[in-house]
Amino acid sequence: MGLVVFLVLLGVFFLVVELIFLPGVTFGTILSVVSYVAAVYLGFDRFGIVGGFVTMVVVVALSLVATVISLRAKTWQRLALNDKIDGQSSEQPAKQVNVGDKGVALSRLSPMGKVKIAGKEYEAKSDGTYIDQRSEVEVVGFENFTVLVKKI
Repeated sequence: MGLVVFLVLLGVFFLVVELIFLPGVTFGTILSVVSYVAAVYLGFDRFGIVGGFVTMVVVVALSLVATVISLRAKTWQRLALNDKIDGQSSEQPAKQVNVGDKGVALSRLSPMGKVKIAGKEYEAKSDGTYIDQRSEVEVVGFENFTVLVKKI
């Protein structure tokens, strides 16, 4: 009887560990299922049909209770990252550069490359034509963090 109870509790432990600490189906799930199957098998083997079915009911009930408690006990909130990140990788060029501004190509734009406008470097995309290095360019628009340019 003690071994069956131990295996059921071990299965519940591994289930809770799986739910809280290990995402996905990993060793916690496998060990939990193995413990449950061993407990149910021993329940049928040692205590007959009634003992086996009682063991199965206890396993299912404890699993449901452990799952509900693990998910409702604000366990996730204690383990979750609650910091808010409101920064961005770089400032959008549309805030610093205007359509019509002029600059120079720092690299060949074929069609992507680097340009220098008003003393700052930006990732740029040409209007479909190749633009050689050191050519003068004009801003014609913006696409996310890319400046759209054409050769002057």
